[in-house]
Amino acid sequence: MSDSTHDSGPTSGGPVAGGRNHYIDFLRAFSLLVVVAWHWVFTIIIWKEDGPHATNPIGFTKGLFFATWLLQVMPLFFYVGGYSHLKSWQKAQQRGDNIWRFVWARVKRLAIPALALLGVWTAAGIALGINFDLEWIGKLVVLIVSPLWFMAVYLMLVAMLPIFLWLHRRFDVIVLVFFGGLAGAVDILRFRYGYEWLGLINMVFVWGLCHQLGFFYDRLAAATRRVDWALLWAGLFGLAGLVFSGLYPGSMVGVPGERSNMAPPTLCIVALVLFQAGVAEVLRPSMERRLPRPQWTQVNEVINRFSMPLFLFHTTGMALSRAVSYAIAGGENEATKPTGWWWLSRPLSFVLPLLFTMPVILLFGRRWVKPDKKGPDRNRPGTDRAGRDRACTAAKALPSATST
Repeated sequence: MSDSTHDSGPTSGGPVAGGRNHYIDFLRAFSLLVVVAWHWVFTIIIWKEDGPHATNPIGFTKGLFFATWLLQVMPLFFYVGGYSHLKSWQKAQQRGDNIWRFVWARVKRLAIPALALLGVWTAAGIALGINFDLEWIGKLVVLIVSPLWFMAVYLMLVAMLPIFLWLHRRFDVIVLVFFGGLAGAVDILRFRYGYEWLGLINMVFVWGLCHQLGFFYDRLAAATRRVDWALLWAGLFGLAGLVFSGLYPGSMVGVPGERSNMAPPTLCIVALVLFQAGVAEVLRPSMERRLPRPQWTQVNEVINRFSMPLFLFHTTGMALSRAVSYAIAGGENEATKPTGWWWLSRPLSFVLPLLFTMPVILLFGRRWVKPDKKGPDRNRPGTDRAGRDRACTAAKALPSATST
């Protein structure tokens, strides 16, 4: 573990002059793909008399909960979101924007597509309920729109951005300490004294801490490698201590029949975000050397372009693919617990929902696809022809270095 500082500059995958941070874009794209892949690959639908119920293989497979320590990436996503919101606000400030107009614009950009999806599926559920059992249809609709909880929390964090920015300016890193302490206090009141309703407050303290941690990304990137490893191990040891104390479940995703670390979030998520931020920083130098390569850049840009509609419609595509498979093979074709064949068929469980999600995006989600930035990299001055011509003209106009 070298104690040298990180390399970051225009030639790396990090911030470029006047441009985006490519590594942050990569973390956002990676987080999104993990969430979508988790839902597609590891969702087990169990059919009961009152309708469909969702579970996952963690409750059936001993030790699999360890995988969620890396694959439950919502804390990492909120961490990246905090950094992005801070940088976007700083740019908006330079343009003379005010915080309330900035927040409202971001809220609208996120809320409109989420509410549109929710409204369409609610209307479809009511229409289907006329001919089918309304309770059964209601459970189906809830399963399809359930990932929107993430959008609700993210909108809350955006709406609270003025408060978070003030806290950051006024108290700096102390905010993280107090948010962590308050999250722990809420858990104590819940688990020892039975005040379960207080868990909702941790939606602010825990997710707010993850978001606020992103404000310190630049400092972490400039710190020595030992800080990265210290953050990783502190988060990992803290998470292991909480889980093996017996007070918290090992899984970072919900498992039927167990208390959840996510709904509402617990102190485990605080340890988890420290661990994941540490992992992200440990990997950052090597990733920054790869990201400028054309293949990496193209994949990174495509995923980020389609991030919003992919997240919104991936459960719709999954529902359509399941409906077709049920129609062909019958409802009995789905295992109610993992079997050998179930594990072997996991690649197929990713491909089929993807094939059904893509047409849905093309039909209904194109308006939320980010524009394609083709051509030369506009973040690097002089790479386009006009830029080179301007640079040449300016160079000719300069006096010679040997002139007096």
